[in-house]
Amino acid sequence: MAVALKQSYLRPYSPSSSPFTCSLRSFFSFMRYYSSCSLPPGPGLEDFIKEREFKDIQLSGTALMEDDHSPPPYLNEETIAGRNRKVYFETYGCQMNANDTEIAWSILSNAGYRRAKEITDADVILAVTCAIRENAENKVWNRLDYFSHLKQKRSANLPPLKVGLLGCMAERLKEKLLDTDKQVDLIAGPDAYRDLPRLLAVTESGEAAVNVALSLDETYADVSPVRLNESSPTAFVSIMRGCDNMCSFCIVPFTRGRERSRPMSSIISEVKSLSEQGIKQVTLLGQNVNSYRELSPSHSSSSLTNLSRGFSSIYKSKEGGRRFAELLHEVAQVDPDMRIRFTSPHPKDFPDELLEVIRENGNICKHIHLPIQSGSTRILQLMRRGHTREAYLSLVDRIRSIIPGVAISTDIIAGFCDEREEDHNDTLSLMEQVKYDMAFMFAYSMRKKTHAYHRLKDSVPEDIKKKRLAEIISTFYSLSGSRNKRFIGTEQLVLLVSATKRNEMDCKGKSDTNHTVIFPRKHLPGEADNEEREPNTGEYVRVKITDSTSLSLKGVAISRTTLTAFNQQNDCPSYTN
Repeated sequence: MAVALKQSYLRPYSPSSSPFTCSLRSFFSFMRYYSSCSLPPGPGLEDFIKEREFKDIQLSGTALMEDDHSPPPYLNEETIAGRNRKVYFETYGCQMNANDTEIAWSILSNAGYRRAKEITDADVILAVTCAIRENAENKVWNRLDYFSHLKQKRSANLPPLKVGLLGCMAERLKEKLLDTDKQVDLIAGPDAYRDLPRLLAVTESGEAAVNVALSLDETYADVSPVRLNESSPTAFVSIMRGCDNMCSFCIVPFTRGRERSRPMSSIISEVKSLSEQGIKQVTLLGQNVNSYRELSPSHSSSSLTNLSRGFSSIYKSKEGGRRFAELLHEVAQVDPDMRIRFTSPHPKDFPDELLEVIRENGNICKHIHLPIQSGSTRILQLMRRGHTREAYLSLVDRIRSIIPGVAISTDIIAGFCDEREEDHNDTLSLMEQVKYDMAFMFAYSMRKKTHAYHRLKDSVPEDIKKKRLAEIISTFYSLSGSRNKRFIGTEQLVLLVSATKRNEMDCKGKSDTNHTVIFPRKHLPGEADNEEREPNTGEYVRVKITDSTSLSLKGVAISRTTLTAFNQQNDCPSYTN
């Protein structure tokens, strides 16, 4: 069984490396570091002997550590202080990565770092990476060439530029990253952001600093994310991390670890704080957001996991805990004028009580993301999704019967292992039956460590994958173009987000159903104040829809309003499913 040292100052040790060897390498690395810097005296042998005890747990070849947020005794705040060095972030991938960026920045700003708004002004460049598909990783590999170029151009009068990779790709490709000539100084996995100040201090010695240990309980519940876009009226709130589903195509359980949920009180407190800051839309985040389950002694329960009808999971039913329906209801009560969204859910975790909570709360958006991945029951079984085509379609019918006017979006993968033409046609026919409002469509990209990598064969040729993906995209655009026409003539409540990129005189916002709505900027009366003026970012606007495309709605603004006022005047949506 591999043994991991809790404080890894050099590259990750190999299974053949002994703990004693790692300790000596760490010790001498720090001796070199402290001798070259005007810092307090370095650690002695007694510091390594006094290192506090910790547990190592081995799971799928990854060490899972006990959380301990205090530095070792020979590192203090002065040692790891940022000293006003400037950090530039580049974020790739999902909304969880955007939230992780805000968490990482909160930790570094508290350690004395400043934010660089331009990459050329940075002392530290940190890329928050994604490993879900090969294309996402290729973007980062190409970007590393540019980072290396900036390192070489760095003035000799300035301290060396440091480059770090954070997130899923960092965890998955740690050895490969260190063995290339990309000059990566720091690698930190999704559960190691608290360690960033120490890791950056280690890089000053000229050594690569790595921490990719996954945690059984890290949720960053006590870290207040620092919003990078302070002008945005929307914010993300992470409620759980990791995933237990083990879908055969997905790398997430191996890069993000097991599911663990953040305390409900911590989530409610953050949402209240965002409301006080004037935020008008909060999106609850998680890799499997609707499997949220808070376990606490004060809220014990013997109830088992309540799955959607006709769905199963690869793991045993989980007993006890406060579930997502309760959390969603509590979050909705914080501010009736704040919209609540959530992503990314799994279809198996939509029991009727959750759907009823969405229906009964006017500020929970009537938009549900419902990933299908494939319309073929045979492929769904190979993907280990835990349901059939028929069960999914039954859930869609139930959602639309309980939540009138709901919009449904999805994820679709083209060309999964052993996908045949009839399987592909099943996907196209399911799309025609469901009529999605939005879809995220991709060609299959096999990932190492996954069940598919070990047990299945990536047998669909790339040209066939591209052909099938093109047909899926074409089908979606055709269906969504006609489906969006149902909004013409209706009034929609739109949260104003920004001016459009093409024309500053046009406003862009989001409807309750998450459709992009574009309308001309003009002075509008206020339903509450009767003042006529242009609406500001973060205000709600009543818009009458006059036209639509496959991706957006167009309309004419009628008035400025509030979410509660609009809901009181519109008890039911004025369009049908």
